[in-house]
Amino acid sequence: MAKPFAPLLCVSALLCLPAVADQDPAARGQALFTGEATPACAICHTLAAAGTSGQIGPNLDELAPTADMVRNAVSRGVGVMPAYDEALSSDDIEALVHFVTGALGD
Repeated sequence: MAKPFAPLLCVSALLCLPAVADQDPAARGQALFTGEATPACAICHTLAAAGTSGQIGPNLDELAPTADMVRNAVSRGVGVMPAYDEALSSDDIEALVHFVTGALGD
């Protein structure tokens, strides 16, 4: 009896995916920055647009990183900052890039 229901579960699960994929990249990036990424970027970084005042990592308002800088730092890690390449999808990393650079006016 379980086999006839398996395709239905797959179909219903697939129907839920577009809601996440269609989320505004800036909103998704802000959610990741402020708490959904583990550890959250907000713990370490100051970014006025996110309302954060971390003291461990660089102040992103002052550093004003480019999209490539954010992408590389998030993907590969920098210094004590962990790499998120396995913890976050490429779409999530791009959402973070979009949020941080957009917050800085780039």
